[in-house]
Amino acid sequence: MRKCKTLLPNGLTLVSLQMPHLQSALASLYVRVGSRHETPQTNGISHLLEHLFFRGSRRSPNTRKINLAIEWVGGSLNAVTMRDFSYYYTACHPTGLATTLRILGNMLSPPKLHKLAVEKRIVLEEMLDEVDDKGEDIDLDNLSKMQLFNKHPLAFKIAGTPQSLAHISRKQLLSHYQRHYVASNMVLGVASPLPPHKVARAAAKAFSYLPKGERVWEAPPTPPLSTGPQLLYIPRDESQLLFRLSFLTVPENHPHHLHLHLLQRILDDGLSSWLPFEVVEKRGLAYSVETLLEGFSDVGIFNIDSASTPTRAPQVVDCILKTVSKLTHSNLAVEELRRAKRRKQMQLEFAKDCPGELLSRLAATELFFCPESFEARFERIRKIKTRELVALARQLFCKENLRVVAVGPQKARAAFAKAIHHNPLPYREV
Repeated sequence: MRKCKTLLPNGLTLVSLQMPHLQSALASLYVRVGSRHETPQTNGISHLLEHLFFRGSRRSPNTRKINLAIEWVGGSLNAVTMRDFSYYYTACHPTGLATTLRILGNMLSPPKLHKLAVEKRIVLEEMLDEVDDKGEDIDLDNLSKMQLFNKHPLAFKIAGTPQSLAHISRKQLLSHYQRHYVASNMVLGVASPLPPHKVARAAAKAFSYLPKGERVWEAPPTPPLSTGPQLLYIPRDESQLLFRLSFLTVPENHPHHLHLHLLQRILDDGLSSWLPFEVVEKRGLAYSVETLLEGFSDVGIFNIDSASTPTRAPQVVDCILKTVSKLTHSNLAVEELRRAKRRKQMQLEFAKDCPGELLSRLAATELFFCPESFEARFERIRKIKTRELVALARQLFCKENLRVVAVGPQKARAAFAKAIHHNPLPYREV
């Protein structure tokens, strides 16, 4: 693989990965815009704008022609809006890469905003996945972000609310587009067998209309005013009690973020790792338990998700937190660290086989900071010591840093709350 980073004449960053063995090409355009770049009044505008690009733009008003053209070269346009960025992507045949970039560029020119009311109805349908029959939020991810970040934009729902969506105007959509869809606020990633100079030439032509503009910056969240443990319990008549344990931690570009990946590997990396073994294999308390490490430019979150019958939920929580608290002890076995390092290194090696994973690591990251090379990451993994993991775990997994959201029957609330507030985690070291 050969990586080439190029700054195009209008300020668009191009990350081109030449992979001669590929029989396809993948193009992804990353934009630093998401729900954290909104206000309570415009919440959902980034996601709505993403939808509207597929309704036609100034340079590509006929959406059927767009899709016919991209399908002719083997592609299919897709898009995703997240909290901190959005991206538009498609695979294609290498011979059609120039056409694909042209289509992608034309598609993201100023939107025509056709059928705005229809698209709002479609987004409202999407929202139904996150709410109950009364329209109240039961999505663990949304609930945990609201609990962790309160009124900060990181707490906003990606799709917005029915109220905010209803009031988003054409003028606001165009203003949002003009502020964020500029060359300096985007990174184009391409993985293909083609040489970088050919990719750069096609990219420069396809996105030449973009003004340079300025990169967007976000206000960081403020530290929580109150300490944990904290519980947000949503009563619902469900057969299971679903819950998420969350711990605030360092952001993605912090030197210790890689340490978090190793802690995650120890806890949740196959059936022999600590949490699946203790909760599922050994005790049969739940069907599954999963960890999720989220990294933003200014904060990180270590999540643990599970679900169980309501009567067993307190036991599941107790088992999870007892297992996690073992990481705070100084007798963490060297063999555990060695295994975690090996698994993480192999995961990085596997990523080299996946164009999408490579672009995520080496192109999308450019929106926020300069990505680390694989070689540098391997070297940092090699140098991590057991005592460093234990020290980080003591700061991370403590009573004060525990936030919990749960959705389940009202009758299970008291016992679950007791398990949360009388948990086995240590107090934070001063």
